[in-house]
Amino acid sequence: MLELLIIAVYFLGVISIGVVSRRRARGADEFFVAGRRGSSFFITGSLLATIVGGSATVGMAGLGFTQGLTGAWWLLVGSIGLVVLGLFLAKKVRKFALYTLPELVKEQYDGRVALAASILIVVAWVGIVAAQIVAAGQIMSVLGIGNPLWWMVLFTVVFVVYTVLGGQHAIIRTDALQIIIVFAGTLGGLALLLSHLGGVSGLKSSLSPEQFAFPLSSQFGGYELIVLLLLVGLTYVVGPDMYSRLFCARDGKVAKTSVFWTALLVIPFAFSITLIGMGASALFPQIAPEQAFPTVIKEVLPPFLGGVVLAALLCAVMSSADTCLLSASTILTVDILKPFRPSLDQRKILSCSRWVIVVLGVSSLVLALALKGVISALLFAYTVYTSGLILPVIVGFYKSRLKVTPLGALVAVIGGGSAALVSKLFDIKYLDLGGLLICVLLLFMVSLIDNKVKIKRSP
Repeated sequence: MLELLIIAVYFLGVISIGVVSRRRARGADEFFVAGRRGSSFFITGSLLATIVGGSATVGMAGLGFTQGLTGAWWLLVGSIGLVVLGLFLAKKVRKFALYTLPELVKEQYDGRVALAASILIVVAWVGIVAAQIVAAGQIMSVLGIGNPLWWMVLFTVVFVVYTVLGGQHAIIRTDALQIIIVFAGTLGGLALLLSHLGGVSGLKSSLSPEQFAFPLSSQFGGYELIVLLLLVGLTYVVGPDMYSRLFCARDGKVAKTSVFWTALLVIPFAFSITLIGMGASALFPQIAPEQAFPTVIKEVLPPFLGGVVLAALLCAVMSSADTCLLSASTILTVDILKPFRPSLDQRKILSCSRWVIVVLGVSSLVLALALKGVISALLFAYTVYTSGLILPVIVGFYKSRLKVTPLGALVAVIGGGSAALVSKLFDIKYLDLGGLLICVLLLFMVSLIDNKVKIKRSP
């Protein structure tokens, strides 16, 4: 019951932040990009809180449980992607001063490509929000109180409510608070778990040497690493949730600095959570892998600390859920609905966006009830998104030099995304990367043909 009390207090706290932020989030700039006044502290905290969600807690602890230390790559490829973003794109992205990634695509190409990108992102990001809801249900199920389904419903209601109330203004502030709790809870949980096992040496004696193999192992080879680098790592280079944070930054320098700090701080997270999963496999080998972190909380930690860490886990999941939900709703409102209703003013856009948040939240909940695992759900969404959109966006920053055209980008988005969707629906393993290859080929081949046709047509 102590855990429930701590969680209830936390839920009330974040809703209160949403209520207070509502007074500051009356305009579109405040609601969508927090007035573009974000400091390095807030942007870094929000980026971290977005990244360390269900995949990086429940999901990655499950990877540590099954494959050992190489499970850390799920977040480490993100750190690599963030370094690339910081070095080459962060300042460019912030300079556009937009609301969404599809708006950036429209600046690079045209409205057709932006619309295709918008649809792809909304579909993929509803899947990602659904994965966070699944993770929340798995976390709460360890308490053994009530049906996990009802916990998923309650979780959805809470993060939808404070997102509707405060928008980006509320999210950035709750993210900064949540990431501090997540850091403390994760490191505290790991320290107690290792003391229970007799330190790192005790953990090593409890598991096979293969579990400590790094960077590759018999369960995680070079192909698997390349897949993660391309399909997951690239989502950190070009991602609507990443870019929504950069649009909130005060200027390009803050955006770039925040990305580098985030890349650095992700590394200890990656290894800490993986080690928690490995410790759970030593103590509780009979449990399901994605129950690793929640089981450690219930069985190893004292009740008060367990409640705090449980709240920390929910913090992490909620931070990813609210950010992805707001990103998807903003894109659906600004980039899909508004072009068909150009008469909408800022007040109506804001009202419409709040209703869209509710609709997408309910849609994500419905999808969550049909999903079976956190990592599999996220990898499905990432594969479709990465194969269709990331390369056209990256190339779009240098489109004049590379001579790519809007038609080439449009065909690449549709072709790459469709190929990836087929690979996931029919479980065609080696077509995962095939979607990316198809996207590249279509982007440059169609652009080449399009340019030649334009030359022939010109007088």
